[in-house]
Amino acid sequence: MEGGDMRAMATLCLSGELMSRLEAIARAGFGGVEIFVDDLQRDTHSARRIGEHCRDLGLAVVALQPFRDAEGLTGEAHRRMLDRAARHFDTLADLGGTQLLATSTTLTEARPELTAAADSLGELAERAATRGMTIAYEALCWGRHVNDYRQAWEVVTLADHPALSLVLDSYHVLALGLELETLAALPAARIGLVQLADAPAPLREDLQTVSRHRRAFPGEGELEVERFIAALARTGYAGPISLEVFSDVLGVMPTGMTALAGWERLERALQAAG
Repeated sequence: MEGGDMRAMATLCLSGELMSRLEAIARAGFGGVEIFVDDLQRDTHSARRIGEHCRDLGLAVVALQPFRDAEGLTGEAHRRMLDRAARHFDTLADLGGTQLLATSTTLTEARPELTAAADSLGELAERAATRGMTIAYEALCWGRHVNDYRQAWEVVTLADHPALSLVLDSYHVLALGLELETLAALPAARIGLVQLADAPAPLREDLQTVSRHRRAFPGEGELEVERFIAALARTGYAGPISLEVFSDVLGVMPTGMTALAGWERLERALQAAG
């Protein structure tokens, strides 16, 4: 697989100050970047200045992420979620991006029905659309009610909003050993973002701990990332393919070296998948 039209890297993959991370990502050859909210909040620069720096470097902001616990809330909790989303939209506008990545809820108080999730995300997508933005929805493999990309796809289908799409993350799919035939049959136009990461196998720790501390670049773990990429190729997807690798090891490695290693591993994985 040649891959999408753009290679991207999440800022969370790298160590160092955010501006330096962006420079390393651009130097390595990536054309896009996912801005991790936590990195943004820890930085001393404004979102507007960071967005300007991205543009100066030729980096497109492919997503601001994550927007957590969006779905299945009611009453005042739902209203607070929408207020929080409005602040994220403001930040996204300052960055010069248009896509907000929403992850499936972990809250016990969220309603379990997929229709409830669809209603919440549909309203969120409508709010995004009024700002010229979109929502991309990701199933976390430890999500409270949605932990499978097939459930997330059902939510996106039920919401049926043009500003709502699906995120496919190789870690969340492969760590659960999910089948890939459904993925291969997805309509490419409804996939908003693809994220790649590997991990050790068998996964002896809980999936959330591994995800946050022990992910790896494609080919440096034991998940079947090439099978994931091959299934993705069958969809005809041509959007951004982004490395999203939380790793305690990478977090202490030189920024530039890590970005270059990520580029090499990504290219190798895309080519190996055919």
